[in-house]
Amino acid sequence: MLQFNGNWRFDSPGPIEPAAREAFRDLINRICGQGQRKAILEFFKARFCAAASAEYWPSTNDRFASEDLDRDMLHAGENAPVFIEAFWDACQELRARNPAMVIPDAGRINRILADADAGYQLDPPMLVATRAHIPIFVPDSPPSLDVQAQALINESLDASQRALSGGNGRQAVQEVLWLLETISTAFRSEQILDGSIQGRYFNKIIWELRQRGRGHQEQILQWMMTLHGYLSSPTGGGVRHGVDLKEGLALGIDEARLYCNLIRSYLTFLIAEHERLSRHVA
Repeated sequence: MLQFNGNWRFDSPGPIEPAAREAFRDLINRICGQGQRKAILEFFKARFCAAASAEYWPSTNDRFASEDLDRDMLHAGENAPVFIEAFWDACQELRARNPAMVIPDAGRINRILADADAGYQLDPPMLVATRAHIPIFVPDSPPSLDVQAQALINESLDASQRALSGGNGRQAVQEVLWLLETISTAFRSEQILDGSIQGRYFNKIIWELRQRGRGHQEQILQWMMTLHGYLSSPTGGGVRHGVDLKEGLALGIDEARLYCNLIRSYLTFLIAEHERLSRHVA
């Protein structure tokens, strides 16, 4: 077992980089060449199932074992430190059971982590973070929003994180951008600013809020509209109206993670504003 921030076991600091996950999967294939393929696949499956808090079931043949391992690694990859620990511990246990088997050492694992810019370094028994991994916090239960809205927030944020874990940056950004648009409609209420927010779509709602804002609020809402417009544009992020085939830009996973965190910060701001305005009425 590796030593790292214990809170990461319960609250993921972020997913493993897809390139790192694929590289670890390739190492498992190479290890399989030194013994019974299915038995080794099942061995790693069990460890990644445990990392993902999932129940382990043996597969019926080699092909299914390989496919099931891919699935289990994807799920475990939602928590990068626990994923790395699962791979490292599995390798150490294999080495202890089969001294003649060649197993990747810490140096090989660190090269994978560095090449993928995973943000971690292995210094057994320590796993050290080399950059910040905490996604922007969004309140779990906003007091001024109803249960349905809270469920939407949780489901959308979870879906976005799963997409990031799977390397689907555009889908991850699309999910939280949709959530930002959805939460903005909460301001169309008789309980907020005397029901004066009449816009039906994001840009109109935020524009109306901006007209009533002062100082920081006005500037923040302008930045929010600018980001939304850029990500929606076919020549920008291209996450809402498609990508311009000639001038569109590819959205890398690092850019996607940045945009997700920016949108999460704006979500936090909108939720706080909704709560503030609701208290003002009360």
